[in-house]
Amino acid sequence: MPRFSIIVPSHGVAGRLSLALDSVLAQSFGDFELIPVCDAPEVPAAAVAAGYAERDSRVRPVHSPPSAGLAGARNRGLRAATGAYLLFLDGDDRLAPGALTALDARLTATGDVDVLHVEHERTPWWEGEPTNPAAPLLAKTPKGAFSPVEAPQLTGVQLPAWSAVYRRAFLAEHGLVFPEGHYTDLGFGGLTALHATRIAVLRTVVVRHLLRRQGSRLNLPGEHHTELLDRVAELLTRAAELEVSAERAGALFEQLFGAVLKTAAHPARLPGRRRRAFFRRAGKLYRRHRPAGLRRPGGSLGVQHRLLAAGAYAAFRALRGANRSVSAAALRVPRPRGLRTRLFYRRQLRRRVDPGLAVFCAYWGRGYACSPAAIHAKAAELAPHIRSVFLVEPDQAHAMPEGIDHAVIGSRRYWQVLARAKYLVNNANFAEGVVKRAGSVHVQTQHGTPLKKMGVDQSTYPVVAAATGSFTKLLGRVDRWDYNLSSNTHSTQMWERAFPGRYEHLEYGYPRNDVFYTATADDVSRIRRELGVPQGSTAVLYAPTHRDYQNGFETGPDLEAFCAAAGENVVVLLRAHYFYDRGTRRGSGRIIDVTAHRSSEDVCLAADALITDYSSIMFDYANLDRPIVVYADDWDVYTETRGVYFDLMAAPPGPVARTPEELARVFADGSYASAGSQDLRAAFRSRFCQFDDGRAAERVVRRVLLGEPPEAIPPVRPLAERVPAPAASTLVRS
Repeated sequence: MPRFSIIVPSHGVAGRLSLALDSVLAQSFGDFELIPVCDAPEVPAAAVAAGYAERDSRVRPVHSPPSAGLAGARNRGLRAATGAYLLFLDGDDRLAPGALTALDARLTATGDVDVLHVEHERTPWWEGEPTNPAAPLLAKTPKGAFSPVEAPQLTGVQLPAWSAVYRRAFLAEHGLVFPEGHYTDLGFGGLTALHATRIAVLRTVVVRHLLRRQGSRLNLPGEHHTELLDRVAELLTRAAELEVSAERAGALFEQLFGAVLKTAAHPARLPGRRRRAFFRRAGKLYRRHRPAGLRRPGGSLGVQHRLLAAGAYAAFRALRGANRSVSAAALRVPRPRGLRTRLFYRRQLRRRVDPGLAVFCAYWGRGYACSPAAIHAKAAELAPHIRSVFLVEPDQAHAMPEGIDHAVIGSRRYWQVLARAKYLVNNANFAEGVVKRAGSVHVQTQHGTPLKKMGVDQSTYPVVAAATGSFTKLLGRVDRWDYNLSSNTHSTQMWERAFPGRYEHLEYGYPRNDVFYTATADDVSRIRRELGVPQGSTAVLYAPTHRDYQNGFETGPDLEAFCAAAGENVVVLLRAHYFYDRGTRRGSGRIIDVTAHRSSEDVCLAADALITDYSSIMFDYANLDRPIVVYADDWDVYTETRGVYFDLMAAPPGPVARTPEELARVFADGSYASAGSQDLRAAFRSRFCQFDDGRAAERVVRRVLLGEPPEAIPPVRPLAERVPAPAASTLVRS
């Protein structure tokens, strides 16, 4: 059997799971099995784990339903384990380099022990120095293996499960598993400490634990904190049954009630109606299990002990200041310009949330576009009781489609609907001063699949970080999100890393891409006529992305020269990044500038092929199953200055050209549409077109606006069953 079984629950950490698994597989000591525990075979984390299992036989994924929680996932891994010793990691933790070698050496030196306590680092998710909270607790322990009586302070309740290694046979002998619900680490750690007869300590950091931006679930308000008292009762009852020494019983009691008093004194953790009941039950446990001869601590903590023992809740509240009114945080001062506007917005915020009002916005008010427009249109069909208002900049109001109710950004009505709306849908972010009201629902649709680094992942790239501004403010905006859309598991994982928050991922596809499966041949012909594409020509869409290290838009290759070399019937649809959609027209001759056209989806439908560099439009266009060529003349510079999530050159959606001559040649010789190109595109579509099937907008409307349960939402159609809109090209593809 392997020396170690390393169990890694992965719920909610798909974006960072690979970092945890890599840290294990990179260990120089190789006698282990790695057991990722995933919610179900179809979730993103399961796909990550399956990929590792294909490459390394030591990786053995298992599944545990989300309803089983963290305890259920760990117990599932425990049942699957075959190693002599067990180590539990969280899915976003990392094993320190050399950790397994150090563990093996220590166990060899001490001989078999039931529990080997180790040090760990708690690493801030953003900024700050790591801490080592286990070090003081482990500092005054015997050098070799020892009995628990020799270190009564090691009760197990102050250290997390991933700060120790457990002998599997010891756990099996005593039937020790993680208790269900919250405070599972406290319960498991306490039970193992009570039953262990031979323990040891390794004064080396083994696990680097990432503190999540969302914080510990044990700091969130809710009635789950009453489970702490269940764990306390179980551990003190078991200690009495095992007749542990007075010194050990006293240490266990003191540490457990330290946690109880911390919770009782924290007004935000327990609902007001539950605080008194929690305190009274805790007092009964205190009186029932208080060890004979226990000396209370001094100072304020000692006073809290006496008040708890006496059941004096009113005095306890007064001592801790819990009688101060604690309600929702005061409204942040909004930032609409002008005193009158600010006062008007504040008045609107005092009115009730309008359950029948939805507000939509795309690209910071650039018009009726992208997924917000697609959801808006589907809401009019499926949820006509919802009144919808689209937000636009003043210079775009005239271009709004007829019949679409809209508000100009900055106007009084703009602030009114933002203050009152139940539903707020955006593909970017609402203004800094917009307040997230209780009962409102914010939907972040995103506007592309991430190749380039996004969100807080940009922080290590100085050029783009400087342009992004305050990441603290960015995360404040993320905190308003309730739902975040994704079109593939790659996006789900990267959004989780780039925008850490408490929102729920909706793997429904991007609504803006629905049209790629619903448009007809007549629609394609109409759009081409509107854009001025000559009949019988091959329209090649050229859509480069923004470069943070350049000022202004540069077209890249000479497009007129490209047309001349690529073929006499080739025309180019030039679409610059939306940052440059308000500039002068750049079209001439066989170049048709479509940058200012409202719908990028229309432009894609009109095109017979796509040329792009690193723009996310390639992921959307791949739904059409039409040729894609990557023009990568500055890939090294781009990756150095912006950062990317994967190597596009190793897995492109079609041929890669690095010079203008290569670009023209792949069109002139037809290789842009060859069988090899089709194979590349098929692999790309399988990876990145997972959830786009023509019904994404419907899924969002049903789930968010109509409140239908997840199980009632139409499932995603398999890729093989989808039929994209036909291309208009007259070329015969090989």
